[in-house]
Amino acid sequence: MSQPQNVPTKPVATQHYASPPRRDRTWNADRPGDVFAEGQPKGDLLGSQGPDQGFAIKLARSLEAQLELTKNEHANDVIAGCVAVALKRASAFGRAPTVHDVRCAFSIFGYLAPADPELVEVRKKLFEEVAQPNHYNERRAIVDAVSTEYLRQSHTQILEDATEWRSVLELPSH
Repeated sequence: MSQPQNVPTKPVATQHYASPPRRDRTWNADRPGDVFAEGQPKGDLLGSQGPDQGFAIKLARSLEAQLELTKNEHANDVIAGCVAVALKRASAFGRAPTVHDVRCAFSIFGYLAPADPELVEVRKKLFEEVAQPNHYNERRAIVDAVSTEYLRQSHTQILEDATEWRSVLELPSH
């Protein structure tokens, strides 16, 4: 078989990466999107910032088979709500989420062991449909129900306290 005419017979020289020339002046965060000068914005409905937050979803999905769900509870809703709590814990330490953050969030709401029936009723209302994007306020209510001070404890302490949900969760009275 002959060689097609559009294929060169001599190899083409490829150019390798070369870094740009060194800049003599310092870099400043002066563009509108840069937030380094003031730090991350804080306020209502802004969430908890931190690095590599999407990894928490992968960690939560790896624990999905261990979830103790009751009738009318859906894994997607549980993962959405608990990942948000796990991210709050990770950001309180200024780091990316770990499996301990996710385990703590699941344990606080009784999803890794058979739960108290009263907690099951509370969490059914809290987690209903929170995986839907238009239920952001409900997801924030889940996150706000667990104080940052509590989440700053060691993960072993949080896992031990998981049965004491009444003293852990700050639920709004309806």
